[in-house]
Amino acid sequence: MRVPGIPTRVLLLLLVLPAVARAQITPSGDRILLKAGSMERVLSLRGGNISTLSFSVAGEEMLASPARELSVTVAREESNQAPRPLLPGETAEKNDFSSANRSRWRSEGFDPSRYDDPRPQAPRWADAEPLETRAWATLVEPPSAAITRPAAGPAGLTLTAAFRKESLFHGLSVELAYEVFEDYPVIRKSVRFRNRGPLWLRLDRLVIEDLQLSALTRKPLAAALFGAQPSVAAFEKPGSTTGLIAASEIPSALRSISDQGAMGYTPALFEWVLGPGEEFLSEPVFYFGFHGPVQTTVSSVSTPLDRAVEGPYMEFLHRHIGIAAARAPMHGPQWMTWAYFYDRIDDRLVRQLAGIAARAGFTEMLLDDGWQKDRLGTEVDTDKFPDFSATAAWIRSQGLALGLWVSCFRDRDSPDMRDMPEGRILPELIRSPKLPGLAMSFASPWRDYYTRDLLSVAGRFGVRYFKQDFTNIMYGDLAAGHESRTRKESLLRGLRGLLAAQARLRQTAPEIVNELTHEIYWGTPGVPADLAVLKSTARFHIPPNECIGSDLAREFRGRAIGPEEHAEALRRGCWLARQRFYSHRGLPLYPLEFYAAATCSHQGSLTAAIQDRQVASWLMGSPACFSGDSRTLSEEHIAHYRRRFEEVRRLQETYDIFRHFQFSGVPEPTDADWHWWGKLDEKGCGAVVIVRGSGGPPGRQVNIPWVRSGSRYRLKGLFSGKDYGIRTGRQLQEKGLPVELVAYGQELLEIAPG
Repeated sequence: MRVPGIPTRVLLLLLVLPAVARAQITPSGDRILLKAGSMERVLSLRGGNISTLSFSVAGEEMLASPARELSVTVAREESNQAPRPLLPGETAEKNDFSSANRSRWRSEGFDPSRYDDPRPQAPRWADAEPLETRAWATLVEPPSAAITRPAAGPAGLTLTAAFRKESLFHGLSVELAYEVFEDYPVIRKSVRFRNRGPLWLRLDRLVIEDLQLSALTRKPLAAALFGAQPSVAAFEKPGSTTGLIAASEIPSALRSISDQGAMGYTPALFEWVLGPGEEFLSEPVFYFGFHGPVQTTVSSVSTPLDRAVEGPYMEFLHRHIGIAAARAPMHGPQWMTWAYFYDRIDDRLVRQLAGIAARAGFTEMLLDDGWQKDRLGTEVDTDKFPDFSATAAWIRSQGLALGLWVSCFRDRDSPDMRDMPEGRILPELIRSPKLPGLAMSFASPWRDYYTRDLLSVAGRFGVRYFKQDFTNIMYGDLAAGHESRTRKESLLRGLRGLLAAQARLRQTAPEIVNELTHEIYWGTPGVPADLAVLKSTARFHIPPNECIGSDLAREFRGRAIGPEEHAEALRRGCWLARQRFYSHRGLPLYPLEFYAAATCSHQGSLTAAIQDRQVASWLMGSPACFSGDSRTLSEEHIAHYRRRFEEVRRLQETYDIFRHFQFSGVPEPTDADWHWWGKLDEKGCGAVVIVRGSGGPPGRQVNIPWVRSGSRYRLKGLFSGKDYGIRTGRQLQEKGLPVELVAYGQELLEIAPG
């Protein structure tokens, strides 16, 4: 239907507007207002251009100036031919994933020339046209707008513009899609390009939200490592009372969030080829608004940003973005073989280690690299494991869920190469000269073969957890029969294929926990977790690979050390874990696995207090990863781990503590003073973890802002055994609970209904 006040060039298709709606899409003249709670965004379609005139939260303007809205560069292929694939033997280039090559990458940094095209008759791109929607009216027809207001779900606005007949890129159209959410201050956006013309085109330098925010303070809410930017960053107004959370669903290192808040693809890594009749749909990005007072507490301050992150923003991720771990089994604590034993495992050793792990209260055991033939693929090394079915059955008989490490590299005589030789990456990528397995491509039908193979392995051996490892995507893929047309395009296609394989695994076998490592998701040391990966995988192994104190000979270079030096290393590992978890606080923490709490004692170095510190530190997320030479554990160590894990398991079963994390209004993590955090449910019940570092006073008033002020709670120290009695929520919020700890001490408070 036509809407009064909208020019003829703008067609609005309206469904019925609910009587009461906090999400609004309202046209007025050549403007459209998007309103989601306290967030308002005004779009202009004046003169056929599209821009954002205003973007405010609680009446506070966020923009430095009217925005370009979207920008991209379009080019055509000179011969107007589909890019020719790379055939075996057409290039002498060889890539390898060896440690020496990885070290070179770490020292030299990213080299864009890695993605130069080695093919004969490589595509040649011409007439590159930088486009921005704020100034493209001479190139496109006047845009149309369609609004949808479904009975359930977000309201939607789609702005569509097609290139004019006289334009070089006639037949190309651009659709900007906005989602506005009723219950959250969120505007989510994606863009679709459709090529209905006769030309082969290339897209690059795509910025989905080409905004420039005003002078705001940028705060990363997810980690940034190895060339990958954080997937979530906050932008606060001076005074910290108002701002935006910018969140990108673009995977891995292909994501970019600028210092001014613009979101899109990394220019050096992204391009996409559009043949006639093809289309490209971007990953979404979104802004989440927050505002409120900065509240002083007895220990710190509580900001509206922190309260938003741990509350409505995290709820929005689960309800509307989707977190795969929310629908997956919650395994753990896990014990895994790699950090001390590496690939040197066999049936006898595994049975011994599984027995120790079971007695210590672990509920999951991961056999890392070393169980397979040649350490590649999914065929068992029968020299080390003559009857792997019996080995697996024995592990399960101990009450342990069985996990297996797998990679995306295959031997030349593997079933994969026999059945799908065309599944390998070209130019060839080998694991290393000493381990010459070939990388297989997730941008090819092999990804379906890979998923079926994992399901078959799970069925044969009763596997309930797969850790998937080794980089194969970041080197690029041009092989015939694969989906990629250029080497850069293969990066996004490979990542999308990897995540599609994970989603299929979750859908087909929801009882299996699937984990990706930072290595398979990009490189080594690899990228941190992000929203894209958590939508498809139940766990993500975050970098860096550190298991401090697990392998003395390697870590201390053969130097003799005493128990106190080793104890300090074990405590340092706990501090690193808390830092890494906290750096990801803009994501759910319970799907994240940090490597690892060291189950290793050297001349009595592993005290009960350090064991408690390990449990406490990994409880910032969930206690998903322990490793080290567990044969050094005494019966006292084993019994103490078991007691602590049983207490944690009871808390999880009673309050679902793993899925919660509160940090507003209390000190940030430190290893020199006190800090604490909550693992409380919506009623304010669950656990509070308290940690003292090397200094600070012997006692603190530990405030707990996340309880209900009108409720009463019974508090008990599970580490100390102390009964702290009954307190009201208001007392815990305003006065806190007096707690005493020695240096490097910790307490696990259970907060139960009073």
